[in-house]
Amino acid sequence: MSKKTAIIIGAGIGGIASALRLAAKGYDVSVLEKNSEAGGKMAQFSQEGYRFDMGPSLFTLPHLVEELFALFGKRMEDYLGVVELPMTCNYFFPDGKKIKAWSDREKFLDEVQNSGVTRQVVEEYLEKQSFLYTHTADFFLFNSIHKPSTFVGDAGKKSLKALHKLDVFTSMHQRNQKTFGESHLVRLFDRYATYNGSDPYRAPATLNMIAHLEHNTGAWFPKNGMYGILNALKKLAEEESVRFLFNTEVTGLVTSGREVTGVRTGDCIYPASVVVNNTDITLFYRDIMPNRQKLRKLMKRERSSSALIFYWGMKMKSELDVHNILFSNDYEAEFRGLFKTKLFADDLTVYIFISKKVVSNDAPDGCENWFVMVNAPENVGQDWEEETTRARELIISKINSMLNLDVEKKIEFEQIITPEDIEERTGSVHGSLYGHSSNSPMAAFLRHPNFSRKYKNLYFTGGSVHPGGGIPLCLASAKIVDGMIDD
Repeated sequence: MSKKTAIIIGAGIGGIASALRLAAKGYDVSVLEKNSEAGGKMAQFSQEGYRFDMGPSLFTLPHLVEELFALFGKRMEDYLGVVELPMTCNYFFPDGKKIKAWSDREKFLDEVQNSGVTRQVVEEYLEKQSFLYTHTADFFLFNSIHKPSTFVGDAGKKSLKALHKLDVFTSMHQRNQKTFGESHLVRLFDRYATYNGSDPYRAPATLNMIAHLEHNTGAWFPKNGMYGILNALKKLAEEESVRFLFNTEVTGLVTSGREVTGVRTGDCIYPASVVVNNTDITLFYRDIMPNRQKLRKLMKRERSSSALIFYWGMKMKSELDVHNILFSNDYEAEFRGLFKTKLFADDLTVYIFISKKVVSNDAPDGCENWFVMVNAPENVGQDWEEETTRARELIISKINSMLNLDVEKKIEFEQIITPEDIEERTGSVHGSLYGHSSNSPMAAFLRHPNFSRKYKNLYFTGGSVHPGGGIPLCLASAKIVDGMIDD
C-alpha cells in the first residue's frame, strides 16, 4: 500500500512544523515554497560582515520546538543551542526613566518598585496573567475554537474557571491604567498589544496575558540567531525525508467533490492526500483558491499593523541589551496613525534588536548589527519613500536624544524594508504581519479556522489564522492541525 502524501504550501515556520508532524504520522511530505529559501517572515541576510534576522526577534515557549524533535526521538539541543536572556527588554522613557525588565521575576519586581507602583500590585497583576494563561491556553491556543467539541471538552471546561477574569469588554490600556495609574508600567504592559499587531487602546484586556510569556516563563535566544530555529527544523525535516521544492509557487488546487486531490504549480500538478496551506489566508482566497465571498469578508476586517525596519551596521559598541524600546511621548497618537490615518505619527516608539549581544559573529569586532523597527500601518498605497524618509529622521532624532548618541555617524551599512516590501516578499496581504488585528472583543473567534468547511482534507496554519501570529502561535497552529488529521 502506497504512503499517503501531504503537500504543505509555504515554508514558513508553521509550514515546516506541519511537515514534521505529518512526517511523524507516516506521510510522504513535500513543502512547496515560492521563494528561493525557507523562512517566510523568519528570514535572514548577510552583507558587509553583518548578519541580520529579518523578522521575529523574540523566542518564548521553547518547549513547542522541543516537541517537534521529540516526535522522532531526538533532542532539540543537538540541533539548536539556546540561552535564557537575563533581561527580556531594556525600556527607555521620554522623561529619562529607565526600566530593565529582568527575566528573573523577583529581580523585575525589585526594579519596578521605583516606578510609583507597589511591588504587590505588580505581583498580583502577573499572577492574574499566569492564572488566565494556565486556564485558557489549552482552549484558545492549542485547540480549535471553531469546533463544538473544544467547548465541551477538557480545555473548554478548564477555561470556564477563568471566564470571570477574561476582561473581554475592557481594553488593555483601560485595565493597565486602572491597575498602575499614571505609572510608566502602563506603557510597558500596553506594548504587548503590538505582539499581534493590535492597538492597546482598543484590544481587549484579555491580551494582557501575553505579558505572562516573558515575565513568568522567560525569554530565550538561539545561539546562532533566530534563523537558527528555522535551520534546525529544516535540517530535522530533511533527515526525516521531507522534500523542499523552492522557487515553486502554488497557483491553484485540484479538487474532486469535497476533497482536494492535488495542487497546481503552473503546468505541474502534485497529487495529495492532505493539503496544508501556510500562506496568508487572504492571499489564499485571492490567488490560490479564488473565492469572492470569502475574500470580500476577509478584506472588510481590520488588518494588523506592519513594520518599517532599518538594518544598520553600526561601527560602535553600545551599552544596550538584546531587546530595547525607546518610547514616544504620545503612544495613543501612534496607534491612531497605525489604524486610522494610516500614516506615521509625529513621534515614534523605536525598537532596537541587537543579536550581536548573543551571537558574536553577527557583526565585525567592535561593531553591532542594529535591527531598528517602528510599527507601521498596513500598505494601502502610501508614498513609502516619503514616509520612510520622515520616519528615519524621527528615529535618528529619538535615538540621539534618548541615548545621547550621534547615530548617523556610526552607520556604515543600511538596508530598509517597508510594508510594501514585506507584502512583496512574504505574500502577507497589505504587509500586515499578523493577518487581522485583535482590536475587538470577539477577534479571537473571527480568525479563520485551521480547517476548511468545504474540503475535508484542506487545513490552514500560520500567523493569519487561528490562534494568531508570532513563533509560538504559528507552532501552535501546526499542532492544532496535527490533532485534526486522521482523527
